[in-house]
Amino acid sequence: MMVDFKNMVYQRPDMDALRTAYEKVTAQLNSAATYEDARNAFFALQTAEKQAGTMSSLAYVRNTIDMTDSFYEEEVRWLQEAQAGLMPVVKQYRAALAGSTFRPQFEAEFGSQLMKQADAAVRTMDESIVQETVREGELTQAYEKTRALASTEFRGEKANFYGLLRHMESTDREERREAFHAWAGLYAKIAPELDDQYDELVSIRNRKAEKLGFDRYTELAYLNLNRFDYTEADTACFRKQIREIITPAVAEIRERQRRRLGVDRLRFYDEALLFPEGNADPIGDMETLVAKAQKMYREMSPETGEFFDFMVRYHLFDLETRPGKSMGGYMTSFPLYDAPFIFSNFNGTSADVEVLTHEAGHAFQGYIGMRSIPVSDLTSSTSEINEVHSMSMEHFAYPWMESFFGDRSEMYITSHLIGALCVIPYMACVDEFQHGVYANPAMNAMERRSLWRSIEKTYMPWRDYDGEPFLESGGFWMQKLHIFLYPFYYIDYALAAMCAFQYYGRMKEDRSRAWQDYLRLCRAGGTKGYFELLEEGNLLNPFREGTVEKSVRHVIDEILKRY
Repeated sequence: MMVDFKNMVYQRPDMDALRTAYEKVTAQLNSAATYEDARNAFFALQTAEKQAGTMSSLAYVRNTIDMTDSFYEEEVRWLQEAQAGLMPVVKQYRAALAGSTFRPQFEAEFGSQLMKQADAAVRTMDESIVQETVREGELTQAYEKTRALASTEFRGEKANFYGLLRHMESTDREERREAFHAWAGLYAKIAPELDDQYDELVSIRNRKAEKLGFDRYTELAYLNLNRFDYTEADTACFRKQIREIITPAVAEIRERQRRRLGVDRLRFYDEALLFPEGNADPIGDMETLVAKAQKMYREMSPETGEFFDFMVRYHLFDLETRPGKSMGGYMTSFPLYDAPFIFSNFNGTSADVEVLTHEAGHAFQGYIGMRSIPVSDLTSSTSEINEVHSMSMEHFAYPWMESFFGDRSEMYITSHLIGALCVIPYMACVDEFQHGVYANPAMNAMERRSLWRSIEKTYMPWRDYDGEPFLESGGFWMQKLHIFLYPFYYIDYALAAMCAFQYYGRMKEDRSRAWQDYLRLCRAGGTKGYFELLEEGNLLNPFREGTVEKSVRHVIDEILKRY
């Protein structure tokens, strides 16, 4: 029975019982006389996994809501260690599933993706890496806490990273400059700690890859992300298209921005301010914005209305910035309740509305998937597709922006399009940086900074840090949590942006058709592979030569007309 988020009861999962369940189902799969027997065993285990998964999600959410809460901090640490300890029995179960006599029947009913995932799990799990996995979890948790608790004094007030970002959109250039240097100084202050954490993370991940028989960690990371359809070489070719097509377009937009703002040189602290009279900020507090979003989703489609009403009814959000709260935003789920959950840090800028569209896109697909796809592992897809759900929703929401921004709604749409395009070269930087780091895992902190700065100059030649020493030396990479927490998960946003731009182009011609294509993609969840899902959603493959140009040209042209 569904309950309000605040009334969800956390109970530490019984890992001994879950271990027994894995062992039992493994034996049943190995001895099954019929497909029905094997299928029943598979779904019996799924019930136990849902229970444990829900408790893990609940502990994680409550830990990130308040990183100073020692109870949930300890629970997350315990869960990471307990889950790592289950690796041997999980591997045996996955091996039994992958090697089942009834594999063809499983694939006929649920598709080949389920078995590809099982094959990958067998390849990426082993008892020998349990301790490394536990330590990796401890380090990622420590990274989140380090950032969450970092604060500084700014103009007489205590401010964290998010608080400073708002000042970096001020129409007062001196305020922007001061906020920027405070922001950079805050990262410089915690940089030694972050360097140590990342040093150890790289070492641990490399050691895991060696123990599992991979030449480099990159290979293991791709398999962990279920990247079955493309390789590192394909990703490099995609980045090349970004350099050749998107980087020059962004350089032109940045020059137009410089002239609009009337500054001699566009510094980093100018980039967030697109209009000299000030960016479009949303009208209303958190409750007002959520109410506006509810009205929007009710009008958008019956499916989105039902979804968002559910989110509001059960308070499946935590949106406001508070001291001690983890940074960033995410969507997760509580499988026992078929319930998505949205976490964010509102700061009074247009980013607040982007959360109510981007993370809601993830949550909408999760809401549909958990209700229509019987296999939990297939309710959502790989990140390249999952980000299509979220980024496309940002564009589908455009007709309702007047409700959020009043007479500045067109200004917001212009800003959003510019932001969606201009961030893509940075995404390529993050990806190339990670490939470089794991190709040379013995790099020290300063070598990593040097690598970042050289890559940054290639993809973002306009970037000017106003002489700020920490960033001029290459420290900007530290602010991207994906590099620490989710290795190689970032180029996915750029891949997804190509698809979101395709839907946006189609929206301008036939909104109903574009929405039906998008809805069909959401309903497919992760039941198919990446390339198959692109076809399901009527989308072009971003890796094919010419797709980047086809996807972004109409966006570039529209921006240049608007700006």
